[in-house]
Formats: sequence, C-alpha cells, structure tokens
Amino acid sequence: MSVSDRWLLPDGVEELLPPQAAVVEDMRRQLIDLYQRWGYELVTPPLIEYLDSLLTGAGHDLDLQTIKITDQLTGRLMGIRADMTPQAARIDARGARLNGGVNRLCYLGSVLHAVPAHMLTSRTPIQAGCELYGQADISADIEVISLMLESLRAVGISHIHVELAQVGVYRALLARAGLSGALEQQLFDALRRRSIPEIEELAANAVADPQVAEMIRRLPRLAGGREILAEARALFDGTDDEVLAGLDSMEEVATALEKRFPDVEFYFDFCELRGYNYHTGLVFAAYAEGYGQAIAQGGRYDGAGAVFGVSRPATGFSLDVKALLRMAESLPELPRNGILAPAGDEPGLWNKVQELRRRETVIQLLPGQAREEVIGRCDRELVLVGDDWQVKPLG
Repeated sequence: MSVSDRWLLPDGVEELLPPQAAVVEDMRRQLIDLYQRWGYELVTPPLIEYLDSLLTGAGHDLDLQTIKITDQLTGRLMGIRADMTPQAARIDARGARLNGGVNRLCYLGSVLHAVPAHMLTSRTPIQAGCELYGQADISADIEVISLMLESLRAVGISHIHVELAQVGVYRALLARAGLSGALEQQLFDALRRRSIPEIEELAANAVADPQVAEMIRRLPRLAGGREILAEARALFDGTDDEVLAGLDSMEEVATALEKRFPDVEFYFDFCELRGYNYHTGLVFAAYAEGYGQAIAQGGRYDGAGAVFGVSRPATGFSLDVKALLRMAESLPELPRNGILAPAGDEPGLWNKVQELRRRETVIQLLPGQAREEVIGRCDRELVLVGDDWQVKPLG
C-alpha cells in the first residue's frame, strides 16, 4: 500500500475538520438543549447490538443498511446500528414494563450505513431524533412535527415545506383490494415509482371491486396543496372508517400546524409510501430550498415495542446533522478570541493560565513553538507586567 493510499477513506465516509467539526458540535448542543427543554430525555444506545434485537419489529427495513459482524465472545451476529429508532423502542419497552404512561426520548449520535441512502448522503450520518411513546391520538403527531420544525429553525434552516402522507389509507385500500402477495408487491413497487401505466393496468386487471380500483388508480395524482384533501374526501366518500380516519388525521394535523407555523408550506401526498413496512399511520418529511432530499422525516409506528413484550403507540422523527451542515451557506471562520500565553514556567504563569481557562480560551506556546502557528486564533496575549501577569491586546 502506497502512502497516498493510506490517506484514502472508504466511499461515502468522511471526517469533520475545522471549522466543520466545531459547527456540528454547536448544532449538537443546540438540538439536545432544545429537546430537553421540551421534556425529552436523552438516551445513548450502544453502537452495536445483537441482530435479533436490532433488526426485529421496526428494524426489518434496515437489514440491507446494517453492517454485520461476529461477536468474538459468543459467536453470535451483531449489527452496527444504521438507525437509532429501533433502539429507542427497545429502551422504551423496558421502561414501560415498570412505569407505562407517556415517555419522551431523544438521542444524537453516529450511525453507519452499508450503502448511502442516496447520492447526497453520507454513509456515516450523525443522527438526531425524538420519539414519543404511549400517546395514540394526533396530539402526539402534532407535538413531534412541531419539534422537528423547531429543530430546523434552531440551526438556521428556513424556507421549509412539509409533506404529509398517510400509509394507513393505502393499507386500508389494499385490504379491500384482496391482492395476492406477488400482485401486492408489484402494485407497491409501481406506486413508489409513480408508474401510472403500471398502476392503471394492475388496478384494472387485478382489483375486482371497481370502486377500489378507481381509488388506487388515482392515488398518484392525489398530491398537492389543501385542495387535494377535498379531492381525496370526495374520492374516498363511502369507504370504510379506516380510510376516512386516516384522511381526517392528515387534515387535523395540518390545521393545527398551520396555526403554529404560518410561514411553513404544507403539501399532501397519498402516494408517498416511505417506510410502508415500518410506519402505521401518518408520515411526514421536511424539505428546504437547495437540498433535493428530505432534511428531516418521521412518522407513526405503533406497536414497535411488541417484539420486546410491550406494544405501545409511538411517533417520532430523525434528521442528519451532517446534512444540515451541507446546507449552511457559509461556514464561520475559526474564532479569533483566544489569549496567547508564553511558554515557560515563570512564577505565577501556570496559575494565571488556569484561572483564565475557567472562562476563556488560552493557548500556551510550547518551547520552541513559533507564535505564528497559533496567532490566528488569538486577539490578546498574556504578558508579565512587573510581578503581575496581565492580559493585553495582541501586539
């Protein structure tokens, strides 16, 4: 291996250097402080877990994204986490056995993806998120989406629009369609690709009920602003309660959020099936100008803790702090507000440096180190005036 090869990192894996690392750390602190002010308690799940815990229940869709390793102690397969949401569900289930009730959890840490989720993302995202357990009605969804939007505001993201979808509507229509497993998968793939010719062909040839076939055929076109809700209500009129309940939830959540966030644009999409095998109801995503993918997303995933013995209502969101970093128009320069201290062990120097370091940045030169190496970080210096060490403007 050549010297140049040793510098290479795997595709999709990067490191954060100054000043990016400082910006990400500032974002991390702002987000955790925000979540805790809303009553969300911080958890730090392990980086690796046994696969039968990591990929059960809510984690099945993460299988292809999870890098597997063998535990040298037990011989069992472990996975490096690709998403912390299933881990949070496990943590909640353990606590719910004792206390029950509403539980609010937040987390922030690195995850690892076997392949990038899309061309704009890293294989090593820094995932932040919040999960709310134990509340089944839309008040929980409204709180979680509100907190998602506040998260983006806290780190300076503006011009946001939010997409609302409802996988429960599609599940109810699919139950009425009575498709076989293979046809169900074909329809699902066609809807995800919004292939209207394939959808129309499957609806016409595989769905016996003409009313349900027409609803499925029109799903790709049910996307847009508020007017889409009225169109959907007319289309679904007379269907079962589950479809109408899903539609009602979208409308009620949107109405509440529009009052809280009048500057946010809301978009409705009945063909968005992101996380279909994972989510159970309302799903949502936030988008911002200049970034082609969702910058934050989430949804309801009731029953995620059932595999751990406690089936609980659940909703939450997550975002990638590195993606927020890429959206920053410009990175700040490294701060020049430090104090330059001389090398040496003159009487009182160490004590003065330590006193200043309790509230400020002090960079002490090493013996033989040139001032020019650190002077760009400092605007003052520590000088000896008589017997007293004093802070003076950098000369």
